[in-house]
Amino acid sequence: MKDPMEMEKNEWRREERRRRQQQWLTISSPILLLAVWELLSRTSIMNPLFFPPPSSIVSTFWQLLVSGVLPTHIGVSLTRIFLGFLAGTIPGIVIGLLIGMYRPLRAFMSPLIMALMPIPTLALMPLIMIVFGIGELSKVITIAGSVFFPVVLNTAAGVHNIDSAYVDVAKNYGAGAKDFFLRIAFPGALPVMMEGIQMGQAIALLTIVAAEMVNANEGIGYLIWSSYKIFNLKPMYVGLILISFFGYLFSILLRWLQRKLVPWM
Repeated sequence: MKDPMEMEKNEWRREERRRRQQQWLTISSPILLLAVWELLSRTSIMNPLFFPPPSSIVSTFWQLLVSGVLPTHIGVSLTRIFLGFLAGTIPGIVIGLLIGMYRPLRAFMSPLIMALMPIPTLALMPLIMIVFGIGELSKVITIAGSVFFPVVLNTAAGVHNIDSAYVDVAKNYGAGAKDFFLRIAFPGALPVMMEGIQMGQAIALLTIVAAEMVNANEGIGYLIWSSYKIFNLKPMYVGLILISFFGYLFSILLRWLQRKLVPWM
């Protein structure tokens, strides 16, 4: 008869091997893609004018970084994203909680949200610039408008899905509106709310690139568009890779925050 402890150790070793294999597969896919891209570009099977070798893109990245051009663009874009994200997320959470809590407010706000949500925020940029000018505020408002809708809808859905037993207990103990807001609605909506915030951060990245292409002289979107216009595509690829990197980084940070705020999920 096999020793149960030894069987458990063997199972643990097998699971550890599977985990390491998955990690290597995760790392190998982008490395393989870059290697194939490098080879095809160096051999001119792919036109290096349109698809420069990744090694030359890395060289361009280093040159832009050392010159100080790239940190300036990154700093400007991250500031706009951060301000726009907050400006869209905070009102989205508050209004979403209120809509989920109060049926009359939900009946009043739902038609407005359903009517405005399908309109791309970028399509409203001319109107936003007329109202808020062509400076930084218009870009922040554009990002905020894109982030607001997924946050408000997911937050309201989160409140709506709270188990009615919690609501009944709160009523039986005489909980006021403030207590219900902070102790029932907010924590109860957090799991679905965080999914909306995840969607919002992805949309914020898409929006900032487009907004900086239209009317800006700094930022990652401006770097991408200005490089394309003069057909200097290496800086354009640097900008695209940066957007991909920040999207991945923000997603990891929000997932970490979600595990801290919603450990029961």
